[in-house]
Amino acid sequence: GMALAYSSFRRGLPLSIRSTLYTIFGDRIYGSLGFLADLLAVAGTVFGIATSLGLGVQQINAGLNYLSGIRIDIGTQILLIAIISIIATISALTGVKRGIRILSVLNMRLTLLILLTFFILGPTSYLITALYQNSLDYIVNLPSLSVWVDPDTDSTWQGTWTIFYWGWWIAWAPFVSMFIARISRGRTIREFVVGVLLAPTILAIVWLTIFGNTAMFLELYSDAGIAAAVNKDVSTALFTTIESMQAGTITTIIIATVCVALLVTYFITSADSATLVICTLISMGNPNPTPRLRIFWGAAIGAVAAALLFAGGLDALRTASILAALPFSIVVILASFSLCNGLLQEIREHDKTSAVSQ
Repeated sequence: GMALAYSSFRRGLPLSIRSTLYTIFGDRIYGSLGFLADLLAVAGTVFGIATSLGLGVQQINAGLNYLSGIRIDIGTQILLIAIISIIATISALTGVKRGIRILSVLNMRLTLLILLTFFILGPTSYLITALYQNSLDYIVNLPSLSVWVDPDTDSTWQGTWTIFYWGWWIAWAPFVSMFIARISRGRTIREFVVGVLLAPTILAIVWLTIFGNTAMFLELYSDAGIAAAVNKDVSTALFTTIESMQAGTITTIIIATVCVALLVTYFITSADSATLVICTLISMGNPNPTPRLRIFWGAAIGAVAAALLFAGGLDALRTASILAALPFSIVVILASFSLCNGLLQEIREHDKTSAVSQ
C-alpha cells in the first residue's frame, strides 16, 4: 500500500502495481515486465476473493440451514455465489460513491451492532478480562510466533493454517493495498504506518476476543458442544455459539439473521471492491473503468469461486490461494525494495540540494 501511494502520489505514476517497481526497472515497467506484475496482482486478487467467497457461502449456507432448514449442499452454495456475484457486479457498476459506499456503511453498522450484542448478552466480565489477556499475549508472543517452524514432520498445522493464511493474505495484498493507497493521499509515512498497522490489529483483537472467547466460555462452563460442532463442520460454529447463549428464541433468531446479513454484505463489499480494483489495474490506474470490464470480472470472480468449491471444496480453495500468492510475493518483495530505493534517492537529492544552497 505504501509503495503504491508513494509511486502514484509522490512520483506521478499510474495507480497500478507495476508503478511500485519503477525505481528498480525505470520505464521498463511499461513493457512486458510491468504487464506481468499487474497480471500476478489480478490473479492474486481473483483467487484471494474467490477463496473468501467460497468459504463464506459455506457459513451463509449453515446460517440459512439454522434459520429455515435450507439444506447444506454444493448446489445451494453455488446458487449463493451466483446471487452475491450479481449483486456485487451491480454495486461495482454504480461506483465507489454509490453502491459500494452504501453497502460498506451498512456493513460497518451491522458489525458494530453484532459486536455490541455479543458483548452485552455474552459473558461480559469474562470478555473484558480476556481482551486484556489476549492483547498481552499478542504483544509477547508475536516475535517468536513470526519465526516459528514446526519441528514435527507429521504435523499438518503449519501447512493447513500458517501457510494457508500467509498465502490468503498475500493474495489479498493487491486489492487491499489499492484501497489503502487511494485514501492515504496527503498522509505522512509515519501516519500511514501507524494507521495501517494499529487500527486493523486492535479491531482484530476485539473481534476475535468477543466471538472466540464467548464460544470458549460457553464450551468450558456450559458444555455447549461448540468444539464438537467445529469438528463436524466448522461453518456451523457461529450459529452453534449463538444458540448456546440462550438469549431466548426470538432474540436468537434475530441475532442469527443479522449475522447472515452481515456475512452476505461482507462478501458483496469484498467482491464489488475487488472487481473495481482488478479493472483499475487492467486500465493502468484508471479509477473509472468501463462497465464492460466490471461485468466481466465480477462474473469471473464468482465463476472461479464456484469452480473451486465444486472441484474440491476447502482443500481446493486453500491450494488456489497459496498458488496465486507465491508468485505475487516476489512482486511484494521487489516493491518493498523499490520503495526503500526511492526514499533513499529522495534523501540523497535533499542532502545534495541542501549542500548546494549552503
